Amino acid sequence: MFLVDSHCHLDSLNYKILHRDVEDVADKARKNGVNLMLSICTSLIGFYTMTAMVGCRDDVLFSCGIHPLNLDKHHDFNELRYLAARNDVVALGETGLDYYYQHNNKIQQQAVFREHIHIGRALNKPVIVHMRNAREDALFILREEQIYECGGVLHCFTEDCATAKALLNLGLYISFSGIITFRNAGALHKVARYVPLDRLLLETDSPYLAPVPHRGKENQPAYVRNIAEYMATLKGVSLTKLAEITTANFGSLFHVDV
Repeated sequence: MFLVDSHCHLDSLNYKILHRDVEDVADKARKNGVNLMLSICTSLIGFYTMTAMVGCRDDVLFSCGIHPLNLDKHHDFNELRYLAARNDVVALGETGLDYYYQHNNKIQQQAVFREHIHIGRALNKPVIVHMRNAREDALFILREEQIYECGGVLHCFTEDCATAKALLNLGLYISFSGIITFRNAGALHKVARYVPLDRLLLETDSPYLAPVPHRGKENQPAYVRNIAEYMATLKGVSLTKLAEITTANFGSLFHVDV
């Protein structure tokens, strides 16, 4: 079985207590059938520290972007484009809009989001989208900036079926995290059943949002297996089939051979 963690923050895991190093994290993941991880960047400064820590590995790919909650940190769009052009960088992001935690800089968030899509289209690399309490503005920007030309994914999906439909119509993939396993996630189960298998991705968003039965603990890529098992039940397919399809989806979106 080959599973992919399509969204994790390897540089944010607890290496003082829980893991020795990235190889230890990867070894735990492999034992659960998780053989590839996409390590997500949230600032340009963080990109350098993340890539230096992880190093060059066959089982880790990178994104490069500026999270909407990190706009106060140094960022230069020429530098973003330069870094995003690296061969080991397969996506822009994570980027997007977050009006839940910050709503006094909406114009800046929107401008930076648009620039990520511009660079994604120029480089033919997909965009990893973060969206919280910003549905209308995010969908408007995705449409206006023609996200379908480079593709993308709405990560850690927690919206409704109408939002899922709008994203699917724009050609985006939809990624589900450990939230799908939570007891109060009934509405999200409905969306998971609605999203076609060929547009579905799985992620941990580790170290956040650990799935049941690990809820309350630090999340890690190995726990994609728990999310996949739960999703397979929701979709009425075998775990092996779900792994096969979501891995193929990852390859198609991010233009990698898996």
